[in-house]
Amino acid sequence: MTTTSISTVDALDALAVLADPVRRQLLHHLADRDVCTCGNLVDELGVGQPTVSHHLKVLREAGLVVGERCGRYVNYTAVPDRLRDLGAALTALGDRADARGAC
Repeated sequence: MTTTSISTVDALDALAVLADPVRRQLLHHLADRDVCTCGNLVDELGVGQPTVSHHLKVLREAGLVVGERCGRYVNYTAVPDRLRDLGAALTALGDRADARGAC
């Protein structure tokens, strides 16, 4: 079985965070760039600043993005290792399902 640094419960919690379409869009944008500010993301997604700020906060709390203050702005970026760990945890869960016996 695959070992990961994220538990199955944490992986499922992260998936719940990613159930929101705006959060998925934000994560896709951040995965394609080195850094983005909230203002950049507002312009690109066409949603309001409060909405983007809220969803970035949720993604940060889930460990999927990080923000680094640079003057009066915060530069956001995706956390590749966390995303890989999420994929590995789901793969491990699939492996467990393949290996299961009858109830």
